[in-house]
Amino acid sequence: MATRSCLAILFLLCGCSKTEPWHPGQPLTLDVGTAFPAGTAVRDAYGGGAATVSSSGSVTITPAAEGVVLLEKDGAQPTPFNWADATVYFVITDRFLDGDPSNNGSYGRAKDGAQEIGTWHGGDFKGLTSKLDYLADLGVTAIWLSSVVEQVHGWVAGGTGDFKYYGYHGYWALDFTRLDANLGSSADLQALVDGAHQRGIRVLLDVVLNHPGYATGDDLVSYVPEVFKDGTGTAFKSFAPAPGDSRGWLAWNDLVNYSSPDWQKWWTPSWIRAGLGPSGMFSQPGTDDLTRSLTFLPDFKTESGQIADVPLFFSRKSDSGFTTDLGYTVRQYLVKWQTEWVRQYGFDGFRCDTAKNVELASWLALKQAGTAALHDWKAANPSKKLDDAPFWMTGEVYGHGANKDNYFSDGGFDSLINFDFQPAIRDLLTADGTLAAGAATLDTLYGATAAKISEDASFDVLSYLSSHDTRLYFGDIAKYDAGQQRQAATALLLAPGGAQIFYGDESGRRLGPTGSDPVQATRSDMNWASVDASILAHFQKLGAFRKRHGAVGAGAHAKLSSPAGTYAFSRKLGTSDAVVVVLTTPAS
Repeated sequence: MATRSCLAILFLLCGCSKTEPWHPGQPLTLDVGTAFPAGTAVRDAYGGGAATVSSSGSVTITPAAEGVVLLEKDGAQPTPFNWADATVYFVITDRFLDGDPSNNGSYGRAKDGAQEIGTWHGGDFKGLTSKLDYLADLGVTAIWLSSVVEQVHGWVAGGTGDFKYYGYHGYWALDFTRLDANLGSSADLQALVDGAHQRGIRVLLDVVLNHPGYATGDDLVSYVPEVFKDGTGTAFKSFAPAPGDSRGWLAWNDLVNYSSPDWQKWWTPSWIRAGLGPSGMFSQPGTDDLTRSLTFLPDFKTESGQIADVPLFFSRKSDSGFTTDLGYTVRQYLVKWQTEWVRQYGFDGFRCDTAKNVELASWLALKQAGTAALHDWKAANPSKKLDDAPFWMTGEVYGHGANKDNYFSDGGFDSLINFDFQPAIRDLLTADGTLAAGAATLDTLYGATAAKISEDASFDVLSYLSSHDTRLYFGDIAKYDAGQQRQAATALLLAPGGAQIFYGDESGRRLGPTGSDPVQATRSDMNWASVDASILAHFQKLGAFRKRHGAVGAGAHAKLSSPAGTYAFSRKLGTSDAVVVVLTTPAS
């Protein structure tokens, strides 16, 4: 008797169930009394089953074959939008859908006739606009749009020189005052933002304060030909790698005089740190995060109090919108340029690139200016605004996890990208096979993150499975196993905080050509002709549930007792919203 009493106490202390292990296809009885009062009619938003909570607080439901139960009060009304639990769809516009072939090849950009690893592929604003209903059906509440500003016109050598690499991704700006013509017109962009807002979807703009783009040969020919060794760039116009030259496209650099004083006609020493020109003309990049040169890109002096001059190449670029603002610093110009897009089009927030490489004062200035710009847009467009939700800002602090620090207090950030989530889910599923089998690990992850978010309205994270700079989960980690991708999707879309879906995570998009640069494979074209219906349907059900219930992302988390082989938890958002989730072993 003593032994049995001790075992009973142990079960109570650990929250374990004394019931027999659950097996696929069987009904499952669960105590949900802490989330739903007795007599509450509940439904399973995933499998479609329904039940009424008994007087003892239990329900019996049969999980769908996919191993997910999503219990909600029958007839529950959707909770109001909150950035704390946003579902953000990150799209590299050029790789999504070509809605207007007439803008392909703008600025003389060309295909390479080979694998097209680093070329522009044709995706544009019109293509994305045509898929807004698709995104709405996915439960998306915000689109993270790759940068819209005019990118460098030409190419640099990709990887070890084996392919031409253009700025299709949006991180190599040439002119922050102009839209990139490959992506479409001003009217096209406005139609995209307006169409998203009409469907209740916010739009985030990817912004870069750390650096402009590389000086490509095509741009130097157009704006600063003096820096070529021949003084004109004529030799570059016919350049092709010499047979047998292992440097490949990197060899174009032989045509440039990197010691020429004419480099100060480009971004000028008051704007950038760079290893260019005669010794002492430009400040050399440093070794710390704030002053180093990322992948040899020129580093903007955003911390400088010096008045910034007007780079000469802008006066040679007849279509530029660069206007001189007397007394402006580099930071002030960049903040002005980025936030003018908000004031013109009504963007709802920013995703900030390389946030760890720019001082916090610049990010705070951007946040304050963005907030003012969105306020102005809403005042000027009362019939278009969704609501009075605040301007929102999330950032890429590479390696940052679910912890709060001075990026929030001093940098103005509302959220940071959670780099810990992808490897955590990879390791869990590698070790345990299913989320239910790894319940203890998953509950620790969920519980710790939810506690921070639900108890602090000024803190949030944006978790992801795949990204353009890390790995594509379906190809790199799941090895094209649709079941594993569905398991990972379950973990993401039920995670506390915001969830970021990288385009194609939901459709089974595969890795693309990569050459010598492995990250290029993560940026393959959207797989519209080969969508995996089982993965998409799974994302849609979870996404719709997440969108209806703010408790999923922002609620307090509690583990519930459940039969062996299952994992159950509740999320409660005050007294307004509650859900119960059960994860089991999928039938297949």
